[in-house]
Amino acid sequence: MGKQIQVGGLPVGGGAPVSIQSMTNTPTHDVEATVAQIRRLAAAGCQIVRVAVPNLAAAKAVGKIKEAIDLPLVVDIHFDYRLALECVEAGADKVRINPGNIGGADRVKAVARACARRNIPIRIGVNGGSLEKPILAKYGGVTPQAMVDSAFGHIALLNRYDFDDICVSLKSSSVPITMGAYELMHQQADYPLHLGVTEAGTTRMGTLKSAAGIGGLLALGIGDTFRVTLTADPVEEVYAARDILKAIGLRREGPDLIACPTCGRTKIDLIPLAQAVEERLKTVTKPITVAVMGCPVNGPGEAAAADVGIAGGNGKGILFRHGEVVRQVPQEELLDALMALIEEL
Repeated sequence: MGKQIQVGGLPVGGGAPVSIQSMTNTPTHDVEATVAQIRRLAAAGCQIVRVAVPNLAAAKAVGKIKEAIDLPLVVDIHFDYRLALECVEAGADKVRINPGNIGGADRVKAVARACARRNIPIRIGVNGGSLEKPILAKYGGVTPQAMVDSAFGHIALLNRYDFDDICVSLKSSSVPITMGAYELMHQQADYPLHLGVTEAGTTRMGTLKSAAGIGGLLALGIGDTFRVTLTADPVEEVYAARDILKAIGLRREGPDLIACPTCGRTKIDLIPLAQAVEERLKTVTKPITVAVMGCPVNGPGEAAAADVGIAGGNGKGILFRHGEVVRQVPQEELLDALMALIEEL
């Protein structure tokens, strides 16, 4: 079953449901802006949020942010171990560090002891872009085993001070290297795994890389929590994460949209209609399947598994429920009629 950690009361690992994370991109010292963004993330379905702590001003803001939000709060620390200590005292729920870059053994010990006193887990964040030089020399570059070796080195540092409340991430911008690293770690240890393809890119490519890497691992039963990293509004990360979980069947929250790819039989401008339905469904929480089909001849039959759906052609459209036609409406009224039918469910 594997180890389990508690992140602000939310279980991660050990058979707990896979949780969605994101990270703010506001200046952390700007408490008002950061809290506002975290509330937007929570509303979108984020379950754990991380903030960067690059300096003392950011660390000083952590307590105020924590008081104003309902999500577990993770602090992201690099280089300065004192920032980690400050955040632990301020009530952070988890600390993300690279134990190899915060200084000597005494500093690692100080962070481990502070977290142990408050029962705060530590995420060891291994990144393909910042592996230790001896490991890179040994393997001739970034490889899955190189990343796993780095992780075990950091784990050993924390274990030396009797700290084992650990979560591990092994992120690379390469999907195959990322997947290989997590598969190896899954085989060799039972720590909860935080999945991610780092620096994945813009909304389109970032989502595709994350769906392949994160979704592929989750489909194999590997991974306990994850963040989709996008060069976009962090809320888009949460929407993408929800969609990945739905696509692989791990979560049945909110609607699942199915739509035909269009063909020569299509008699309706289906692409913008499907996009409009997708946008309207973002505020729907019912666990339903919604179909948008381009052909009234085959549409209801092909989408019989859908709870509700629409199909259009020649200026008219039909609404159907479980493959049975409910009624016919003018094409321009299809979207509103569909949403009204969903309200009735």
